[in-house]
Amino acid sequence: MVLNRTRLLVAVAFVALAHPLLGIPLPLHAEAERITWLAISGIFGLVLGDGFLFMAFISIGPRLSMLLMALNPAIAAVLAWIFLGEALSAMQIFAMALTLSGIAWVVLDTNNQMHRDPSQRRTYLLGILFGLGGAAGQALGLVTAKPGLMGGFPAVSGTLIRMFTASAFLWAITLFRGQAADTLRGLRARPKAIKFILAGAFTGPFLGVTLSLFAIQNAEVGIASTLMALPPILLLPIGHFIFGERIGWRAILGTLVAITGVALLFIV
Repeated sequence: MVLNRTRLLVAVAFVALAHPLLGIPLPLHAEAERITWLAISGIFGLVLGDGFLFMAFISIGPRLSMLLMALNPAIAAVLAWIFLGEALSAMQIFAMALTLSGIAWVVLDTNNQMHRDPSQRRTYLLGILFGLGGAAGQALGLVTAKPGLMGGFPAVSGTLIRMFTASAFLWAITLFRGQAADTLRGLRARPKAIKFILAGAFTGPFLGVTLSLFAIQNAEVGIASTLMALPPILLLPIGHFIFGERIGWRAILGTLVAITGVALLFIV
């Protein structure tokens, strides 16, 4: 929670500074309906989705967490079909399934099976629920962001509204619960973590979220969210060259299957 509330606050500053650099005015006069959709999206995706994902990392580790997050595109596609009237062809559905199959295969191969005993069962079950909550939260965040971006509204401005709302929501809870001082103490106790928070806030909530909004603005939610489900594959070379992980033939084959699915999304 300290990480989430701190990185969002830093990300708000990054996104606000990006506006004058890009020659885009701050969204001070955005319509109330647009702000409402983007605010709801920020709470779903950045508060609930990311919060549950971080708790899943702690409970069940990255392998199962990222595997569960791969459900995000399927959830987003179903929600977009129900609420936005978006339709996907049979070939696109097949391509999404192929991509998700490859992602699942890769993630399952990058870590050993998590050891479980009766004393860990409750933590394991909670971790599964956290992972599912993270996938659902991020999917809802994508679907509810799309109406707020209609009419060519700048994605970076949509990001600012989402970030500001999510940050204000989290910090209001923090102040209400009297945890602001604990947050500052936690940061002072781990000064090395601050540089990683800054780097993570720039690459994740700033660049990643802004580009994700640009993606759903210009493509159907199901397709855009499928492409956003590729981090486990993109992390393979990092795991191999930086952390010295051994990558077997199943991981390589899974990567090829996922890339084939992504290619089919563009072909069809």
